[in-house]
Parts: sequence; C-alpha cells; structure tokens
Amino acid sequence: MTSNKRISVFGAYGHTGRFVVAELLKRGLMPILCGRDRDRLEAVSNAHRGLELRVATLADPDSLSVAIAGSSAVVNCAGPFLDTASPIVDAAIRLRIPYLDIAAEQAAVLNVFERFDTHAKAAGIVVVPAMAFYGGLGDLMATAAMDDWDFVDEICIAVGLDSWKPTQGTRLTGARNPGKRFIFSNNTLQRADAPLGRRWDFPAPFGEQEVVSLSMAETITISHHLKTPEIRVFMNLAPLTDLRNPDTPPPTPADASGRSAQIFLMDVIVRRGDDYRRVVAKGQDIYAITAPIVAEATERVINGQARTLGVGGAGEVFDAFDFLRSLQPFAQIEMQGRGWKAPSSLAAAIQRTDR
Repeated sequence: MTSNKRISVFGAYGHTGRFVVAELLKRGLMPILCGRDRDRLEAVSNAHRGLELRVATLADPDSLSVAIAGSSAVVNCAGPFLDTASPIVDAAIRLRIPYLDIAAEQAAVLNVFERFDTHAKAAGIVVVPAMAFYGGLGDLMATAAMDDWDFVDEICIAVGLDSWKPTQGTRLTGARNPGKRFIFSNNTLQRADAPLGRRWDFPAPFGEQEVVSLSMAETITISHHLKTPEIRVFMNLAPLTDLRNPDTPPPTPADASGRSAQIFLMDVIVRRGDDYRRVVAKGQDIYAITAPIVAEATERVINGQARTLGVGGAGEVFDAFDFLRSLQPFAQIEMQGRGWKAPSSLAAAIQRTDR
C-alpha cells in the first residue's frame, strides 16, 4: 500500500483518456497528464484547474522515464498499443512502477505477456494489460462465472451493442491491426479464420440476434489463466456495420458526464458438460465504462490488492467477484450461477459443432 496518489496517464487527451482522468480525480487520485502534444495536454490540464503535465515521446526513453518518475502507477490510454505498450512498459519496469493499459489489441497484449512477464516479476511489479471493456471486463466475468470450477469445457462471450460510433483512436487501431485474429481452440492460441456465425439469445433489451466471431484481448488474457480448451467471442451485426462504414461519425455526448447514448450488453456463459453458469453486464458507452474499470484496477494495485506479480489478466490479478461488485454503480451486473438452466436455443448455440 502506498500514500502516493500520483498516477501517470499516457494519452490523457484522447477520448477514453479524458474519461480516465476524470474518474481518477473522483477517486482522490492525482493524474499526471502525459503525451507528446503539449497543447492538447494543456487543454486537459486547464479543464481540471491545472493538473501537472509532462511531454514525452516513444522515441525518447529518457522522456518516458521522466514522465512516470514519482508515480505510484502508470495508466496507458494511448493507442495503437502495438506502438505504445512496449516502450512504456519498459520505462515502468526500469523505475519499478506498476503498469496498466486499456488495449483491445490482441497482438499488443500477447506481446506484453511474452516479453515482459519475467522482467516485471524481477522488478517486483504487476503489469495488467487490457484493463478495459474489451479484455478486462470479459475476463473478470468469465473468472467469476467459473467460481469453484477449476476447468470448463468452453467459455463463450457474446457482446451486444445497439451501435458503435468509433473514435479516431479505434479507427487507427483497426488499421494498425489487419489480418486474422487470434482464437483459442483445442487448447491452442492461433491466428485463424473466424468460426462460423450463429444466433445468440441475449437478455433484454437485445433478444435473439445473429452474431459473428470477433475475438478481442480477452481471448489472450483468459487463455493465460483459466483452464478451458475453447474460448469463443461473438458480436452482433449492427455495431460492425457502423464500424466498417467510414462515414460513421465519432461518439457524441448524450449526458452531463460526456457518455454517448450507446447501450452495451456483455453475456458470458461457461459450460462444463451439461451445466452452465452465466454473468451478464449491461450499461452505457463502451469507452466511458473503461474509465471505472481501469481506475478501480489502479486503486487496487496501489493499495496492495493485486494477487500476483508479473503480467496478468484482470481475473488473475484481482478478486473477480469483489471487482465486479465495485462496478455496480456503473453497470448492471447479474450472476446466474450453480443450477442455472440455459434455454435450449442458447445451449444449442453454445454447443454447435460447426466451430
């Protein structure tokens, strides 16, 4: 536990970074605004009565070290994370400062696991990538759903969005990560063609919808610590239509907090034989919900509540049940555990053989 409340935030002037800065302040933490654009940093600083800012660039390791010096943790909100994660993790390890990020990029998250785990353990710090809507939330929900099961036959995560107005950062990240995604099947993490689509019976307000495979960072983090041979991640079609349309505008505020009107639902089901368990999260704005997820994780890390050292996923590093309870003010989370009977249509969708 530390009394140091200073948190370096890279990408503090980005769309999600601004939500993260505001959430850290609400929790009594003191963000240090970090990035390469002084003018944009100053705009965020002025909006919050003069927060400290530090200009740093990826090409200058010394500037990264200066940017995080004296902090109790580093939160990286600056994508594409294929470019930003490694140099910032390097700096965090040099200074023995815990690192968290909000990456959804599979390759970036996998690289952090493979490259930095041993070094982070040697430095005595925790590194938590993908602590966001994509990645961390699904990992926490899957971990909680498994509960006392030490293995399951499969983990299915279905994401329903009523729309997806992407930020510029989302578009840049997509362009930076072309090609096949990683899937986890037959106990193997591999780049492969997406499995066939299917229909998924979401809870209200979405109902039954066609979904397609869209594996994100949770596939990387879950496969690192939960025992299952199959991880399947799906999304309904409406948000993908928005995302693939270059004319879809960025998100616009719909309330005083700056959240958009977008509605999300994440449906996580784990199966062991003919027994099923389910955790459902409903809320508003996938970018905005990332802020309390990573801010809560940051608080837990600096308060000594991380359960591991080195690189770990959300459910590996934190108490999944307790963490999800902490998110209840920001999202409605429902757990259907032992004895839950999956509707026949949903059970059929989970156990389809045309993977």
